[in-house]
Amino acid sequence: MTDELKNILERVRLLYNKYGIKSITMDDVARELGISKKTLYQYVVDKTDLVQKTMQLGYEKHQCEFDAVFCCDKNAIEELIDMHRLVNGTMKEFNPSTDYDLRKYYPEIFRQIQEMRKQRMYQNVLSNLKKGKEQGIYRKELNESVIAKLTIIRIFQMLDNETVTLTEFTSPEFFTEVLIYHIRGIANEKGLNILEQNIHKLIEKQNEK
Repeated sequence: MTDELKNILERVRLLYNKYGIKSITMDDVARELGISKKTLYQYVVDKTDLVQKTMQLGYEKHQCEFDAVFCCDKNAIEELIDMHRLVNGTMKEFNPSTDYDLRKYYPEIFRQIQEMRKQRMYQNVLSNLKKGKEQGIYRKELNESVIAKLTIIRIFQMLDNETVTLTEFTSPEFFTEVLIYHIRGIANEKGLNILEQNIHKLIEKQNEK
């Protein structure tokens, strides 16, 4: 993927995040980019191809940010706190109209992106659990695979329910509680002490609007 195409897709991604997907036509995209539709079609076959490439770029962009967190020289709990910061930032970008349009009008693209997210998130969570056990801050008897799968199930089912409202789901307070709940379930006494020493960071990030 060329830098020129990446720049186009990033601008389209911001457009979709702001207005949703369905309402944005190829004419709108060309006008926003300041190019002709003929030029636009040199990069994509049609709108479906544009949506596919744009969603793929968005996935890769966010995944690179998460991967950078999980490869840093920090303890496992500090990794989770940094992850929390990224999640809060992602939630600020979240537009339910975009999510709805992708699910309804491009179900195969939605399925592909969700599957990629689940697989990569599972590997990141699994890696964090193993790291925490090796560092002696997570419970040594916990089953990493089971906990990682439960975490993925919990995260991806949050939106598909009637108990948690969209406002709650996208709020920093909500994810702060989810993260503390998660850490308290996997950490040993040493890990809980680290959580207590760093919990102010969670509150500070929570209050960043």
